[in-house]
Amino acid sequence: MLRPEARAHPLAHVLAGVGRGSCPGQLNFHCHTTASDGSLTPERMAEQALAIGLEHLAVTDHHSLASYAPVQQAFEQAAAAGHPVPMLWRGVEISALLEGCLVHVLALGFNADHPTLLPYLRGHSLFGPGLLAEAVVAAIRRAGGLALLAHPARYRLSHARLIAAAAALGFDGAEAWYDYDMNDRWQPTPLVCEAIAADLADRGLLMSCGTDTHGLALSGR
Repeated sequence: MLRPEARAHPLAHVLAGVGRGSCPGQLNFHCHTTASDGSLTPERMAEQALAIGLEHLAVTDHHSLASYAPVQQAFEQAAAAGHPVPMLWRGVEISALLEGCLVHVLALGFNADHPTLLPYLRGHSLFGPGLLAEAVVAAIRRAGGLALLAHPARYRLSHARLIAAAAALGFDGAEAWYDYDMNDRWQPTPLVCEAIAADLADRGLLMSCGTDTHGLALSGR
């Protein structure tokens, strides 16, 4: 069940409306720039987000927030010129150990200046106790953000086991809609995404979606 603080988070009502058709045209809460391992510069990422007409965007570079300021600046300039712009949320993808399995955690909508999260924003994953999923989730919580398990069906353990473990640790949800087949044009993978979405719905947890873009087109992987 979703914790009260997460339910009151301003991003929670957006995630509550996420469905199989939300990405890539309306919402994107998982994508990468040259600030980590992506091919798009933050400026080009912003241009494509504007061209697509996204309503909400979170750039989730690995252990880095370097892309946030230039994307925000591009959106502000577009808004000043009278163009509609997406709502930009802070995001980062953090490595963690869950059930002894290395997974990725999407931190969304957090306070970037909170000291507990700063160790995870230095361009590399932590080692030791700080790598444990419970430590990562605790840091995200204290920074006022939401913690979601990224692409639950991409790991060596089953998505059912990992989602159950994540829920027990207080994760706020997971990435329900994801293109595991890595098509040129993003589309959610049948069956597995429906199974993940149903699991999250049964648990009362939030669902997200994102292209996990690393290439040159925000509409694909």
